Amino acid sequence: MIALDTNVIVRYVTQDDAAQSAVASKLMESLSPETPGFVPLVVAVELVWVLQSCYDAKRGAIAQVLEALLRSKELLVEQAELVWQALRRYSASRADFADCLIERCAHAAECQYTATFDRNAVAAGMRLIG
Repeated sequence: MIALDTNVIVRYVTQDDAAQSAVASKLMESLSPETPGFVPLVVAVELVWVLQSCYDAKRGAIAQVLEALLRSKELLVEQAELVWQALRRYSASRADFADCLIERCAHAAECQYTATFDRNAVAAGMRLIG
C-alpha cells in the first residue's frame, strides 16, 4: 500500500496540469483492492480546502469527490467511518468539513464536547464557549 498526498488526488480529480495529471492518473489507475492507496485524514481535510479555495468548487461537488474516495475499493481512507459521518454533517449543514471531522474525531475519542469560539462550527456539533 502507498499513501497519497493531497496534490496527487487534486491532480487526478481536476486534471488541470497535463504532465502531473497524467502521472497522477497512471498511479491512481494502478491501484487495486489488493494494493490500495491510503488517504490520511489530513489529506481529506486538505482536499476539501484546496477544492474550495483554489478551484471554487461548491459543496455538492466536494461532497461527490469525498463520497467517490470513500466508496472506492482502490482506496483506504483513514478512519473512513468518521469521514462518512463528517461528510453527512457537512452535506446537511453550513459547517466546514474540517469542523465536522474535528467534532466527529472528538466524539469518537469519547470527549464530552468540542469547545469552540467559531459560531459556524456549532452546526458541526461543537459547543460555543464565548
